[in-house]
Amino acid sequence: MSNTKFDEGRLMQVLVAPIVSEKATLVADKTNTVLFKVLQNATKPEIKAAVELLFNVKVQDVNVLNQKGKTKRFGKTVGRRDHVRKAYVTLQAGQELNFGGEAV
Repeated sequence: MSNTKFDEGRLMQVLVAPIVSEKATLVADKTNTVLFKVLQNATKPEIKAAVELLFNVKVQDVNVLNQKGKTKRFGKTVGRRDHVRKAYVTLQAGQELNFGGEAV
């Protein structure tokens, strides 16, 4: 799509972890979409480039959401979980990702 060059070292850090949950599995089955936890300052083009580079697949679309950390009690003290930025990465038709032997 674009000819923008990204730093490969940065792209290796953009994707923090795949999100494997019940909701993520349902979304993956219905719409060929994979969820990732990404850096707070990651942009959509960076996320797309990182997924294409690391997994050698074609990405159709990227949607992101910022999830605020919940306030939790730890004994007497009140703390807060970290904020999380999630990326919903939709793969093009016929493309699939493998996490530990399981196709998504």
